Amino acid sequence: MTAHLTAQGLYKGYRKGKIEVPVLRGVDLEVEHGEMVAVVGASGSGKSTLLHLLGLLDAPEAGQVLLAGERIDNRSEGRRDLLRNRTFGFIFQFYHLLPELTALENVLMPQLISHGLWSYWRERRQLRREGKELLDRVGLAHRLTHRPGELSGGEMQRAAIARALAGRPKVLLADEPTGNLDAGNGQAVLELLRDLNRERGLTMILVTHDQHIAQQADRVVRLAEGRIERWFRAA
Repeated sequence: MTAHLTAQGLYKGYRKGKIEVPVLRGVDLEVEHGEMVAVVGASGSGKSTLLHLLGLLDAPEAGQVLLAGERIDNRSEGRRDLLRNRTFGFIFQFYHLLPELTALENVLMPQLISHGLWSYWRERRQLRREGKELLDRVGLAHRLTHRPGELSGGEMQRAAIARALAGRPKVLLADEPTGNLDAGNGQAVLELLRDLNRERGLTMILVTHDQHIAQQADRVVRLAEGRIERWFRAA
C-alpha cells in the first residue's frame, strides 16, 4: 500500500553570514492514510523545517516529497499553490489570524482564495454556512463576529483549526498547536484534533515539544541533529 505522504532523503540548510547551517540531513518518513504522527525533538532539531517541506511551504535542497506516490515538491508554483490551498491544512503556534477580520471571515479566507472573488460571491451563502458549522464544531458559535483581539489564546487556536479545515484538506500539518496554551486549553485542542482525525480520516502530522501530547498520537517520530533518530508506537 502506498503511503499517503512520504519524505525521501530530505536535506535543508540555512545560511548565517558565510556559514551554511544544516538543519535536515537526509530525512526519510512515511505517513499512512488517516495516521496521526507526532514529531518531537529538541529545539533546532529540524521539526518545523520538516513540516514546512512536507507542506510545500519551503523547498528541499535535496530529496523529494511524495503524495500518494507522486512527487509534488518539484511541481510548478501554481500547482504547489493549489496543493497548499486544497490538499494541506496548516495550524501554526502563533495562529496567524488576520486582526482586522472576524473569526468567521478568517475561516472563510482560504475559500475566497481557492474560489476566486466571483465564484466565492455566487456560493457565499453556502460557504458562510459551512464556516459557521466549523466554528460551532470547535466551540466558537458565539464568537462569529469577534476579531482575534477579542478572543482568548485557546479561542484563537480553535479559530485557526476551523480555518485549516475550511477547504476539507486531506493532510493536516500542525506546528506546536498547543505551545501558547495552558494545560487545560492545550488538552482540549489536542482532543479536538484527535476527534477530527478519527471522524474524517485526516492524515495528521503534529510537531510538539510536549511528550504527554505526543503520546496521544498513533506514532511518535524523534528528530535529532537533522535526522530521524527513532520512531515508536505511542502507548
